[in-house]
Amino acid sequence: MTTTPTTPTAPATAPPPRDLRDFYENPAVPVASGPARSRRQARMLARALGPAGHGGPRTVLDIGCGDGSAAATAAPFLRGHRLVGVDWSQDALARARTRLPYAVRGELTGGGLPFVSASADAVLFSEVLEHLVDPDAALDEIRRVLRPGGHLMLSTPNLAAWYNRVLLLAGVQPVFSEVSLRGIHGRPGTEVVGHLRLYTARALREFVAASGFTVVRLEGAPFHGVPRALRPLDRLACAGPSLASILLLHARKT
Repeated sequence: MTTTPTTPTAPATAPPPRDLRDFYENPAVPVASGPARSRRQARMLARALGPAGHGGPRTVLDIGCGDGSAAATAAPFLRGHRLVGVDWSQDALARARTRLPYAVRGELTGGGLPFVSASADAVLFSEVLEHLVDPDAALDEIRRVLRPGGHLMLSTPNLAAWYNRVLLLAGVQPVFSEVSLRGIHGRPGTEVVGHLRLYTARALREFVAASGFTVVRLEGAPFHGVPRALRPLDRLACAGPSLASILLLHARKT
């Protein structure tokens, strides 16, 4: 769930959300950063899990699955494994069930996820971390449901993306960052998506490691909202994850 580095527009005129839950129940709120990120993340997970025939199918939870589009993009790379979508939004789950064989309601806070401890082999956690009030508790709950050595595949926008560095030098609010749920203020883009926290590559590594995981790999992914003329540069930036639009992190439960 991300914003687009395009021409600024006037603040949205739609009625303001009552709270964050009301905001995320709105089907118009974007739920993914594009299929390129989903495919790269799925390839990383497929390499980590190996073929389903080696050791049998593994259980993969897509936590914060939204409408299921990202999981559906990843599914061909995870053939033979059991992919389960998880979201707290009933509207999102209704849409996800049109794309996924399994989609259940669950939350990272409150009562926790509806899975016993050490029951999942891997967790996809895509474009969710930046929306959380309490990311520490979220990773604690993910760690609980993962088996020892289980895989965490996390993606989140990069605060230090190459164009954000230029924007900050010009005194412009970075792409992906937001100061309001009601409109765009001080930055490029046209969509309000509810980002509360943003990470650089270094901060993400340190945060995940402090939560009881061993970081295996960090890669970059492009962002579909980058203007077409700049997309070759955005793809080139993926070679150095600290400059990429999207951060893809693979970690294992220690």
